[in-house]
Amino acid sequence: MEKQSRHMFSKVFVNLILIIFSLSCIFPLVWMFYSSLKEKRVFNADIVGLPANPTISNYTKVLTNPDYHIYQSMFNSLRTTFISILLIVTCGFIVGYIISRIKFKLNRVIYVMFLMGMLIPIHSLLVPVYIVFKNFGLTDKWYTLIIPYVAFGLPIAIFLVEGFVKGIPVALEEAAAIDGSSFSRTLFSIILPVTKPILTTIAIIQTFACWNEFSFALVLISNTKFQTVPLAMTQFTGQFASDYPKIMAAMLLTMSPILVLYFVFSKQIIKGMVAGAVKG
Repeated sequence: MEKQSRHMFSKVFVNLILIIFSLSCIFPLVWMFYSSLKEKRVFNADIVGLPANPTISNYTKVLTNPDYHIYQSMFNSLRTTFISILLIVTCGFIVGYIISRIKFKLNRVIYVMFLMGMLIPIHSLLVPVYIVFKNFGLTDKWYTLIIPYVAFGLPIAIFLVEGFVKGIPVALEEAAAIDGSSFSRTLFSIILPVTKPILTTIAIIQTFACWNEFSFALVLISNTKFQTVPLAMTQFTGQFASDYPKIMAAMLLTMSPILVLYFVFSKQIIKGMVAGAVKG
């Protein structure tokens, strides 16, 4: 009896800890939402309290004020993120497979060179990247940020794909070769579906990385026409004061595409994460 009571107590204690942790993760979003429905003076008077008279004026100001460029920045982020993820996943899959399966003289050298991209701090390369882009006239273009995003996203993609492909039986490709399948057909019709879990994991990781990236966007983009969401958020802070309810409204609006993406593909995201962790 005493053993059962201890077991019950431990379960309740663990569940209580998990509930508290979950609430600590959810509360900031809830607080941001109801704070965005307050006026500035009401928010300054009571930061935590619920709004007595909720208003959507902050959302209206954010969406209608042309100085914030909210629509343009969201479009720029969506375009940059989509193209970057497409290139990272495609190139990472092909290069990772070749390095894993095809043995040639510089195989390990090329693999180590890609892995070096995971070891070098990105921020230490801001100045060299800016100088190179400036000299070649690549700054302030719609495709400017795609280049560094793909370059710094490929190492982790190749690393994960290479490890995952090693766990796939070679017999699959040998059987396909006996049946007369070409290299490209084997790669995209047989290996690609098998690697879907790890490719999903890569896409998830890189989507959040590209959407939230700020450093390269700040250094390489000065034209408001091409600024992304993180840069657009800097327009909401003043020199001496900040309108926090308006900032929270803008943050929720810019977070909405990622939140929608997460809820729509939540099952695939969980499967991809679990499969990637187990297999890789």
